[in-house]
Amino acid sequence: MPVSLRNRLDEELKAAMRSSDAMRRDSLRMVLAAVQKAEKEGKHTLADDEMLGILTRELKVRRESVDTFRAGGREDLVAKEEAAIAVVSEFMPQPLSDAELRTLVDQAIAETGAASPRDMGKVMGWLSPKIRGRADGKVVSQLVTQLLAARAAGS
Repeated sequence: MPVSLRNRLDEELKAAMRSSDAMRRDSLRMVLAAVQKAEKEGKHTLADDEMLGILTRELKVRRESVDTFRAGGREDLVAKEEAAIAVVSEFMPQPLSDAELRTLVDQAIAETGAASPRDMGKVMGWLSPKIRGRADGKVVSQLVTQLLAARAAGS
């Protein structure tokens, strides 16, 4: 039986504490705190796919922080956030290649019967659980928009 994402995070936190790796420990604590908060708000234990959503959100926040700190000339904080990104990224699934993403988007359009950009919500709803943590939402959204616009123009 595969180990749950929560158990992996807990074990990695213990290992980081034993090895006195403060950066790794702090990064894992940050993620686990976000998971615990979501569990408390939702009043249930999160499944791995729900936890991937939290990890994705945490990565997005860290990437935005890197941009902000870099613009402010705070390279010390940029390095800290980039280290946190590296730790959290270890727990993310393998990203989709461009070809895999294109295939999934084509499949989503076919499955939902989408014919124009107005159907974007249906397509994204179908795609979201399949790409969670494996593709950037902005990139997916742009690809869906392009393909739907091309489909609408072709019909």
